[in-house]
Order: sequence, then structure tokens, then C-alpha cells
Amino acid sequence: MLWLLLHDESSLLGRGAVSREVRELYFRWYVTLTHGGFPADDPMWQYPPGAGPVLLSPALLSSSPLSPPLPSLTYFGAFVALTLAADALVAIALACAGKLPGRSLHGATLWIAGLPLLLHIPLARYDVQVTALGVFALLALSRSTRACGAFAAAGALVKVWPALTLLGTPRGRTTREAWTAAAVSAGALLLVLALAFEHPFSFLRQQGARGVQIESLGGTALAFARRAGWPGEVRYQFGAMEFTGPYVSTVAALSLMLTAAAFGLLLLWRLRARRWTEATPYDAALCAVLLFTVTSRVISPQYMVWLLGLAAVCLTSRHTTQRPVAALLTAAAGVSALAYPVLYAQVTACTWTGCLVMLVRNGLLAAAAVLSFRQLWRSTGA
Repeated sequence: MLWLLLHDESSLLGRGAVSREVRELYFRWYVTLTHGGFPADDPMWQYPPGAGPVLLSPALLSSSPLSPPLPSLTYFGAFVALTLAADALVAIALACAGKLPGRSLHGATLWIAGLPLLLHIPLARYDVQVTALGVFALLALSRSTRACGAFAAAGALVKVWPALTLLGTPRGRTTREAWTAAAVSAGALLLVLALAFEHPFSFLRQQGARGVQIESLGGTALAFARRAGWPGEVRYQFGAMEFTGPYVSTVAALSLMLTAAAFGLLLLWRLRARRWTEATPYDAALCAVLLFTVTSRVISPQYMVWLLGLAAVCLTSRHTTQRPVAALLTAAAGVSALAYPVLYAQVTACTWTGCLVMLVRNGLLAAAAVLSFRQLWRSTGA
């Protein structure tokens, strides 16, 4: 992965597109954050306020926030170093969990062997750090419900989805303690961020304008529609390649409706579930994040990092029902790297090759989502 990152300028790897986000976009936000405010006027800033400390974290390796951490280590180098550290912590946590009585090392194996299927993308995004918080939240549940809630809250303030790790906590005292700890932690962290930075909630203004990314399920449908003569176009906006043209707003609205339906299904499962095992919180977290990912208007390649991390947590338990889901996600990760960056020009041009690659990747994700929910529903007697 590091070797690929060092050769990111290769045409096969997108001519530097993967690393450019950290080198240019993240660094631009970093400079703004060092001056005490979030990038409120930047339409590409769409992240909760907890993302600020993550983007500032390379300064930990620096004597001055705006100077390179070391003569040979730029902001990009420091960011990658910290991402590797987070990767190592996840692997260690999964391995330690897998060595407990009745547990399995398959989770650590999936993380270590599966992450490189995404090529060098995980090292040039902060999703490994977010995934680490989600993994820690789930693994902490058996030892400390308060720690579980605190990790989930911290993750949610960075990229929202780790809040879903609390969905499968057993009813009663465990749920009350975990959810209370999450609420208190989130409130405290928000207060600190609001005092430390200006415009902490500016990201909310950018969410409604998001369109249909070409890599989403809706985007795949529009790509095939374009092959059939639909006059829409692909345009770079809000930090992603999105479709513009007739019916795009309808597809976006349908995606939101499907997300709402997914939430309804998960709520119904929660109300009707009768049996819990040690793996149920893990399985529910993976299922929830998978459903929300599949129905989203945006399915960026780095989202696969979340799913691989949660699948790895599931595989630490011998009671998990998500083994076939993990296999589908592993295959989807490999195809996802083929779509971006290897064949991204084909995907953005909506060629038959690009359309078919996205159909396979999103087909695997959709199949994994359906199978995950079915397995979760059956295993808990819902």
C-alpha cells in the first residue's frame, strides 16, 4: 500500500488523484482550522466538527502547526504515518479480541489481508481513524458499556456512522448505560469544539445540495440510462463526480426514501428481536452501516474501509451470522479498487466497461445488505 502511494502519479493509479485529497484539500482545511475556525464557506466541507481534530492531528508530529513536522515529513507524510498507526491499533485490538476464549482470529486476518484490496486509498483518507473508533466501541462493549458509548460518540462526531454501533446493544441496563454515555460524551465533545472553533455546524448547510455520485446505486442506474440515450452529464461538484440533468433529483429523493425505509427496518428489528448473543451487537452494527451505505446518494470507495472494519469485528466472534456477508464485502472491496482508481476514467465516461464494473461492485453490496439483514433477523428471532 505504501509503495502504491509513492507511485500514485502512475496513469494506472489515477495520476495522483488518490493522494491529492490529502495534499491539497485536507491541507487547505488544516490551515483554516489552525486559525480557529471550520471552513464555513467551502462547499466541500461536509463533515461533523469532530473531523477537525483528526485533520489537525498531523501537527502532533510537528513543532509548529504550519511547518512540516520533520524536514522529510510533510503534512501528507505525517497524515499517512498517523493513519498507519490507527491501522496498527485496529489490527492489535482485533487480534487481542480474537485470542479471548471462544473467539477467533479471523477478524484480524480479514482486516490485515482485506484492507490492501483497496490499494492505497485507505492511507490517503481519514476513514481508517473513524473505523478505529467504531471498532473500539464494539470491542469495548463486553468490558465497559460507558467506554463503548464514549467511543461511539467520538466516532459519530467525526463521521456520523459510528453512532450505529450502538444499535445492537442488549436491551435494559446495557443499552441505557451505553446510550447515556454516548449522549454525555457527545455533548461534552461538542461543547469543547464549539468553544475551540468558530462555525462548528457549518457542515450542515452543505448536505442538502449533494447530488447522485456516479458510484452509488442510483448513479449506476443513471450510467446505464446514459448508455440508453439519457442526456445527463457527469460533473465534479461537492468533492465528488456526480450526475446532473433530468431526473437526477428524483433519483436522489428515491435514495433518501430508501434510507428512511432502511431505518424503519432496523427499528422494527430492534423492537422485535428476542435473542441476543455476544455477536449480535457486532452483526447489527455491520447490517445498519451496510444498509445506510447501499441506500446512500454517495458511495465513495473509502466507505469500504468502514465495512471491512465492522465485518472484521463480526468475525472475532464464533457466533456471528455475518460470515457470508464478510465474503461478499471482501469481493466488493477488490472490485471497488478496480473502479477507483484503476478504471475510473471508464466509470466517469459511463462506458460499458465502467458501467459493468459498477454493476458488479454495487450488486455485491446490495446482495450483502439483503443477506446481512436476513441473517440478523433470523438469528435474533425477530
